[in-house]
Amino acid sequence: MKKKIYISISAITLAVLIVLVAGANYFYGESVKRGKVVELHKEADTVEVFANSQEQKILEQAKIWFNRQAMEVIEKESFDGLKLTADFLGNDQNTGKAVILAHGYRGQSDQMGDYAQFYYDQGFDVLLPDSRGHGDSEGDYIGYGWHDRLDYLSWIEELVENHQADKIILHGNSMGAALVLMASGEELPEEVKGIIADSGYTSVKEELSYQLKHLYHLPSFPIMDITSAITRLRAGFTFGEASAVKQVADNTKPLLIIHGDKDELVPTEMAYELFDAAGGDKELWIVPDAGHTKAYSVATLEFQNRVQDFIERSMNK
Repeated sequence: MKKKIYISISAITLAVLIVLVAGANYFYGESVKRGKVVELHKEADTVEVFANSQEQKILEQAKIWFNRQAMEVIEKESFDGLKLTADFLGNDQNTGKAVILAHGYRGQSDQMGDYAQFYYDQGFDVLLPDSRGHGDSEGDYIGYGWHDRLDYLSWIEELVENHQADKIILHGNSMGAALVLMASGEELPEEVKGIIADSGYTSVKEELSYQLKHLYHLPSFPIMDITSAITRLRAGFTFGEASAVKQVADNTKPLLIIHGDKDELVPTEMAYELFDAAGGDKELWIVPDAGHTKAYSVATLEFQNRVQDFIERSMNK
């Protein structure tokens, strides 16, 4: 009788483990593996919102301007042997100023095209990398900013050594915001003058746990832990170590955190947690009525004014 009970318990345990591993593999494919279009929990209202017609026109003209530019393609090899690519637009003014624009999850460089004219008109060279696992860059997994933070040290070096940049701004949206926040904890060269993070998450573990709960109505334990272990084996990092909130505590650069108060993809509470943890000079702007990465369209002129003021202060420190 006892033997039958042990066999039954073992069979049930094995079946549960198989289901959990299968579920974790599925979630890895949905969240980390390159190349899939996946569903994300997001705002119910996905209609583009603009403050007014004037600001809508600014963004529409910026898109037209960006699409007309002839970009130079730059290639770099990552620390782990991947070919990374970026579009580069040199400025005729030769001011020594440059910005690196970091795109979001499953996007690519041109996703940040709305911001290119804004920076170019202020005399900036503009560098738009494809993150590993995105666009024309190699990599079969999405790094969520963690390994990408080291890639950005190489992009910064590219601007300093080959384009004579001595005043560099890092500006990222969503995953790109988490990326530049993660980079902020590294030993950045003095040429980096400021960091702007719009709609960034605190850590990969917290963001994916949030997605798991709202998309699948599942608790994070144990499937998140198993998926993290799979990610460690296949991609070389765990969800727990990929933490923007830990990295930003070591930041020494001027920092501007932007977040919409209607963001349901990356909860607005994460912006407060990041701001509280951040070292160095820091500012927080919570944008009324803005969803995920929508601050620029909801408050275009105020966005430009605030960012321009932040850049000027950062450059003079």
